[in-house]
Amino acid sequence: MEGRLATGLWVAAYRKRLELAGIPAYVTARGDDTAGAVLVKLALLDGTAKLYQRTWDYQTDSRGWTLLTEGPEAEVDDSARRQRGMDPDLWVIEIEDRQGRTLLDEDGLS
Repeated sequence: MEGRLATGLWVAAYRKRLELAGIPAYVTARGDDTAGAVLVKLALLDGTAKLYQRTWDYQTDSRGWTLLTEGPEAEVDDSARRQRGMDPDLWVIEIEDRQGRTLLDEDGLS
């Protein structure tokens, strides 16, 4: 895990960035503190949501965030539940923001 933050520390830092930006965020599923993967659900507060996952880009040899699914919030929740069913070490962070801000494109969050 060289060069990577433990997941629990990354989650804490991400939540702090969101808090400082005035974006409510909640951990809805806690995974492995050391190496669990993370899903970020963005609830747009209009009945829809988006679910993001961190992926590895082999072309650029870097990690980034990609949209896993989007649509009615209940369907996005089902997708997150299915992912968690396959990986109990998975973290799920839920953000509530009408403007669609996740801050995932900021430096240090890949």
